[in-house]
Amino acid sequence: MELLRVDTIEAARDKLVNAMQEKKPNIVRLDLLKSLGHILAQDVIAKEPVPSFRRSTVDGYAVVSGNTTGALESLPVLLEMVEEVSMGHPSCCFVKTGTCGYVPTGGMIPEGADAMVMEEHCEIFDENHLAVYCPVAHGKDVVSQGEDIREGELVIKKGTRIRPQEIGVMASLGIMDVMVYEPWTITILSTGDELVHPSYQPAPGEIRDINSYSLSAQAETYGLKIQEVMVCKDDQETLKDKVSQFMRISDLVIISGGSSKGKKDATSQIIDEVTDGHTLIHGLALKPGKPSIFGYDQSTATLVAGLPGHPVAAMLVFDLLIIWLYKHITSQKDGHSLFARMTTNLAGAPGRTTCQLVRLIKKEQEYYAEPVHGKSGLITTLTRADGYLMIGQNQEGLKKDELVEVFYV
Repeated sequence: MELLRVDTIEAARDKLVNAMQEKKPNIVRLDLLKSLGHILAQDVIAKEPVPSFRRSTVDGYAVVSGNTTGALESLPVLLEMVEEVSMGHPSCCFVKTGTCGYVPTGGMIPEGADAMVMEEHCEIFDENHLAVYCPVAHGKDVVSQGEDIREGELVIKKGTRIRPQEIGVMASLGIMDVMVYEPWTITILSTGDELVHPSYQPAPGEIRDINSYSLSAQAETYGLKIQEVMVCKDDQETLKDKVSQFMRISDLVIISGGSSKGKKDATSQIIDEVTDGHTLIHGLALKPGKPSIFGYDQSTATLVAGLPGHPVAAMLVFDLLIIWLYKHITSQKDGHSLFARMTTNLAGAPGRTTCQLVRLIKKEQEYYAEPVHGKSGLITTLTRADGYLMIGQNQEGLKKDELVEVFYV
């Protein structure tokens, strides 16, 4: 099968979404602390307000703010002490005009009080009275009930990757288990007679395996679960057997290398056979990354992908299609990006979308995008880049100082 019928990135994404409409990740319930890094499978709606009572943000005295008007160092206001609130206990008294109550940071503010005076702005006058030396406004250093989270509020959206801060919010709401998407499992097969383990010293003509490691790390970064990683020789029957074997236990099977035209490159034929003829994508109108092949097997519900052997091209296609698809199906947000100005003119590739790596440079209050040039087989171009930009297939290129969107890698 020759790579002639190429798809745009947009068309390829549509094909993948249509083919995998029924391939929804399983939803599982996890203990809150075990949910870190997983993708939330349902919205979190607050069933109670946070905080559930009015709290003080300082150590000081709860007052009626109007009582402090005109208070000065030389002419303090005297207030009667009616209560000392203890942490973890409710307030029992009512603060009215002419009275006050001591409240520690985080403590419950008595009814009737509408502001706090910091302890350092007060002085005990006698056993029952407090001298206040500065005025305070209504609401000063007071957190109202539900000011952080209102009852019934949508607090965390479905599709959010759970970070420590999300765990903290859910703990504040008393949520102790969470519904999350079970990560897709992925097997990565790096192919080539020339590949050796990175710990080996390559002989002439051999190279260390890069893609097994870079793609595995990329998959884990986005929450996919590694099922198996191995290097396979360029033997069609052996590779086909391995692909078929791992299709039974993986949601994704990635074949890195063997997708370009060549006498030993049998990936396209293998994908066509193991998916019973359901090859979806025969190539991409993308530079780099044209020799990419995708197929979907309905019987095992497995997506099989043949990625370019060049590390940069493989990682970019993995990000643009596989990670994009996983994010789309699990309702995640698109990747982070920012806008920057081009440092130089940059030509596009006629008939193909160009994915250009760039380095970000900040000058004063603005970012500039400087192209990082290098062939797709040179892995160090990715380490020198902060992200990439896309030049449309119908664009001649970009001009110096033109504003472009840069996607982080």
